[in-house]
Amino acid sequence: MKVLKQIFDFYINSSIHVALSVFSLAWITLLEFNLPYDESVLYFIFYATITGYNFVKYFGIAKFHHRSLANWLKIIQLFSLLCFILLGYYAIRLEVKTLIYISIFGFVTFLYAIPFLPKHLFMDEKQNLRSIGGLKVYVIALVWAGVTVFIPVINANYPLDLNVCITALQRFLLVVALMLPFEIRDLNYDSLKLSTIPQLIGVNRTKFLGLLLLLGFCLMEFLKDNLNAIHVVSACVVGLVTLILICFSRQDQGKYYSGFWVEGIPIVWLLLILLL
Repeated sequence: MKVLKQIFDFYINSSIHVALSVFSLAWITLLEFNLPYDESVLYFIFYATITGYNFVKYFGIAKFHHRSLANWLKIIQLFSLLCFILLGYYAIRLEVKTLIYISIFGFVTFLYAIPFLPKHLFMDEKQNLRSIGGLKVYVIALVWAGVTVFIPVINANYPLDLNVCITALQRFLLVVALMLPFEIRDLNYDSLKLSTIPQLIGVNRTKFLGLLLLLGFCLMEFLKDNLNAIHVVSACVVGLVTLILICFSRQDQGKYYSGFWVEGIPIVWLLLILLL
């Protein structure tokens, strides 16, 4: 049992779970626009997510404690290096214009982790995008929406029409909603200067905001041309499940509540579409 827990913790801490969620959203985009399964773009997104998330999460730790790193962190570093190599392998198989768009999101991820801003903006010494008051959730949602919607369609030479833009905005709303349980969980630990959503409006209003975001997410499905019953039903189910998890989220939630159950909703969404 202990070994299984260690494997599961590695699965979460090494960002494999979140990478599968991003992978799932990108695959959903291909299915929604009737585009063929694209191994290169999907696997690039998967390995890029692991590399990017681990860079953001562990950059500071590795920078200042390199010689005294715990064994688990050293393993994650080696795993991230392998994913970076695989990322490069799939990157050379992508369209040039796709790589240009990817570089934009990669630059945002870099700024998200690396200190570069004036110290007077912060209460701590991080000086990166994630430390700017109220910005973190929207940066994450913007990157997720851009990577999982625009990158697959651009690489498939699909026109960036109104349906694509609606899907991107819809994805943005969903990711912001998915971030709310994380924001509630971290309420006791986040610096007040971060100005997170629960800090600004309280927990109950944050949950009501989640309702509004998910209502917009579901209704936007009806704005698209050529409505597909499978996508409408699956989106509504995902919206309902997400709302339930937001409503039951609290500051002292379980260890895996947000990191596994909430973050795994895109995987459930993909499986639902494939089953239907």
